[in-house]
Amino acid sequence: RQIYDQFGHEGLRGTGFRGFTDFNDIFSSFGDIFENFFGFGTVKDRRERPRKGNDLRYDMQLSLEDAFSGKEEEITFKRWAACEVCNGSGITPGKEAGICATCQGNGTIIRSQGFFQLQTTCPTCNGQGKIITDPCLKCKGQGKIQIKRVLNLKIPPGIDTGSQLRIRGEGEAGDYGGPNGDLFVVMHVKEHPFFSREGDNLFCELPISFIQAALGDSIKIPVIGEETLHEIRIPQGTQPGDVISIQEMGMPSLSTGKRGQLFIKFIVRIPKKLNRRQKELLEEFLAAEGIKGADKIGRLFRAK
Repeated sequence: RQIYDQFGHEGLRGTGFRGFTDFNDIFSSFGDIFENFFGFGTVKDRRERPRKGNDLRYDMQLSLEDAFSGKEEEITFKRWAACEVCNGSGITPGKEAGICATCQGNGTIIRSQGFFQLQTTCPTCNGQGKIITDPCLKCKGQGKIQIKRVLNLKIPPGIDTGSQLRIRGEGEAGDYGGPNGDLFVVMHVKEHPFFSREGDNLFCELPISFIQAALGDSIKIPVIGEETLHEIRIPQGTQPGDVISIQEMGMPSLSTGKRGQLFIKFIVRIPKKLNRRQKELLEEFLAAEGIKGADKIGRLFRAK
């Protein structure tokens, strides 16, 4: 455009441009442009070029325990495969496809729209240029049949929701000799009643009594990946919402195998009802502090 603006049509001759000779020349040039920039080719190119088959998706649900340890799982699914009788051609063996009478084998037809001529895909043969007159009895001329596939899938430890396993060549059959698509297995890890997960770390909430929080205690909890309970220490003077972490008690990393952390949040529970003896003990504790509850609150306000 810069050369044209400066030197006009004559300036383009120095670049090798000689102008368009006819409408076919125009469409051919624009076809080259679209092919270079957008991947569009001519109808003939698209007809003869092998195309990869469609990819497939399979959704699998796992427990958190299975995601931790990994497992082998057998999956069953259906997909379109090349017909073994006609080798995907859709034609009865020993027969050949006939030339399309509408487009004379070109795959395209030219329509006149006033001053313009438009080249479009042949509606009879869908751009193939050929018509199957003797379709394969097995696939009814489609070149593909639906089959049932059974695969043994190995799921690695540390898999998480949204993780995908790609199995090459287990998608649907390609067209014109193209390769099969791929199968993507998408993982969904079920919610656990005790643990929640963020990346490789695990989180849980542990209810304790206010006596355990005040005096400290030892308690056993379940841990993912261990058959026996794991003993943890509740620090003396634990406050509601305090969190402790235990190294290498989380989920294994999918890339390194190293385990994350386990974070335990303490939920201190206050009893709503007390028997007589419990009340007496708490009253003795209150008296041992030397200040009655109301007096202590009053002093706090007076101090301000």
